[in-house]
Amino acid sequence: MSEQITGMESDEAAPVDMLAAFFEARGWPSEMVSDEEIVTEVKGSWATYQLRAIWRHEDNVLQLLALPDIRINADKLAAMHEALALINEQLWLGHFDIWSNTSVLLYRHGLMLGNDGLLSIDQAQMAVEAAIEECDRFYPVFQFILWGDKNPQEALESALIDTQGEA
Repeated sequence: MSEQITGMESDEAAPVDMLAAFFEARGWPSEMVSDEEIVTEVKGSWATYQLRAIWRHEDNVLQLLALPDIRINADKLAAMHEALALINEQLWLGHFDIWSNTSVLLYRHGLMLGNDGLLSIDQAQMAVEAAIEECDRFYPVFQFILWGDKNPQEALESALIDTQGEA
């Protein structure tokens, strides 16, 4: 992947610049919202996810958000909060959350960068791939609750079935 990033003089760069180069190398059109924010869309296994990265220079923190375009109706909110608690127990990086003002589901991960505030290509790749993988892994749980009327435990068990053999 590193050799695909063009125009970078080193393996580290300002976070938004590094992500812009990473997205370009992957063929994902992106938009610079500001000097501190970039957004792209990525096709996952189940849905297209909006990836949004926001750089907070004063804290040297890069926040990566993945939004699977799921809005939760009020009648499913309690079940979804319970599901998120069960899901978040299993995550090593990041967490799922629901924005209180819009009831939008999202995956969020904050990367604390060093004093230089630089992001490496490896960090960018790991953070982006982890966000996509976690959204793909748990997307069926959300659908089972929202559309299949399963309770959170049933949804989690149904979605995380380990398959054996080959098709």
